[in-house]
Amino acid sequence: GQTPVFPRILGHEAGGIVESVGEGVTELAPGDHVLPVFTGECKECAHCKSEESNMCDLLRINVDRGVMIGDGQSRFTINGKPIFHFVGTSTFGEYTVIHVGCLAKINPEAPLDKVCILSCGISTGLGATLNVAKPKKGQTVAIFGLGAVGLAAMEGARLSGASRIIGVDLNPAKFEQAKKFGCTDFVNPKDHSKPVH
Repeated sequence: GQTPVFPRILGHEAGGIVESVGEGVTELAPGDHVLPVFTGECKECAHCKSEESNMCDLLRINVDRGVMIGDGQSRFTINGKPIFHFVGTSTFGEYTVIHVGCLAKINPEAPLDKVCILSCGISTGLGATLNVAKPKKGQTVAIFGLGAVGLAAMEGARLSGASRIIGVDLNPAKFEQAKKFGCTDFVNPKDHSKPVH
């Protein structure tokens, strides 16, 4: 961020169970299973009402904000001093406090230790491909970086019907895994001394 705030509880990807809800919260109840999302939705602003954007005016990602939106205060303390929030989620703690607009209710039978990656890695990559790039059937797509987000983007390209999906990564060992997500070609920039386009 531009204005790093410390100390803070980091973490942005997780799954959890609602322990309690604040005043006025009707969408969730104690015991609900949820995924936190750092780009939340107020459901009221122009972005939330648009099919073309999820950059909520109120709850968009903000790495500099270290407090709750409603009152500008932290919910974490140690020895009477505030510990700041991180992107509205602070999931590296056993407990956290999150704005209701940054929580997605999920099926309680979904295993939290597996679906937790839906709160960032998979939804970010898949969403970037299906909702932003929107490749057409038969097109060629290049994915730069074959980590969790890149593989999810690759899956989105495969689902869209891309005929050629080029994975670009500095680690050639990632190619075998990428094939399972639809990768047809692999490029390691280290193998080339001039542009390969």
